[in-house]
Amino acid sequence: MMHNKPWQGTASIRFYRSGGRTIHQGGCTAPLKLSRPMGLEGTCELSLLHTAGGLVGGDSLHINCQLEPQSRGLLTSVAAQKVYGTVGRSRCHAQGLWAKQQLSCTVEDGAWLSWFPQETVVFGGGLLEQNHLVELRGSGAWLGVEVVRLGRTAAGETLGRGCWRSRLELWRQQRLLLADPMAITGASMERLHGLAGQTVVGLLTWAGALRLDAAALHACRQARSGLSGEMEVGVVHDAGGDLLCCRYRGDSSQAARFWFVRIWSLIHRWRGEPSPTLPRVWPFQEDPFSTKSTESMV
Repeated sequence: MMHNKPWQGTASIRFYRSGGRTIHQGGCTAPLKLSRPMGLEGTCELSLLHTAGGLVGGDSLHINCQLEPQSRGLLTSVAAQKVYGTVGRSRCHAQGLWAKQQLSCTVEDGAWLSWFPQETVVFGGGLLEQNHLVELRGSGAWLGVEVVRLGRTAAGETLGRGCWRSRLELWRQQRLLLADPMAITGASMERLHGLAGQTVVGLLTWAGALRLDAAALHACRQARSGLSGEMEVGVVHDAGGDLLCCRYRGDSSQAARFWFVRIWSLIHRWRGEPSPTLPRVWPFQEDPFSTKSTESMV
């Protein structure tokens, strides 16, 4: 799938507290569009819609998000993000063209941003580079989730000569907490220290004013009960609050999402808050909090 002129879409969003709740201001340029917000348990939930139906080489999306003190926002997506193949599709660009997506966030003291889009699907020969830059101030908190499927495996497709590149940077008070670059090609999907033949990779990161002990890490590991795939949990201790990193490697994007939702619920519990409400646009037909509903995925 090709189009003549690449899309250069932007979204600028500001969350702030008013009248005891979080509301937002902002707008988008094509092909991005914001759905009507939902206010749940003090959180302003916004869904991004990519009206072009997918990314093609040369396309660029830039999402800029600012959270004022004590505000709480959740950004998700209306549907899975498709990245179409470009390698070998054009005589002018035989090596393909990169699609790019950048998320830039500033989270002020006492605010909390959750970035929890639906999965990204990179088609065979697709090239995607994404960068997430997050600046936390004071006790600002971040929950970030990414689930990526490499190749349309249901159709017997592999990533081929495609590539997915990602870099996450988390900063607090101009001090780097985490720099996490990743790059996966068709070759690295087969390597033991790559995906070892698996097709789905996932990452959850949490940074906030919480202290995570051995019991918390054990709870995260126990949350994978009934789910397929390999899952690892780690923590980086920091004066401003511990940093939690959870990684998934397997063949089920649903299993990855379910595990991350359960950890999201644990974070709410540790903060003394009710369990989170799933975004209304998510296509879950089963309860991710139930181990019984996931036994068929093992």
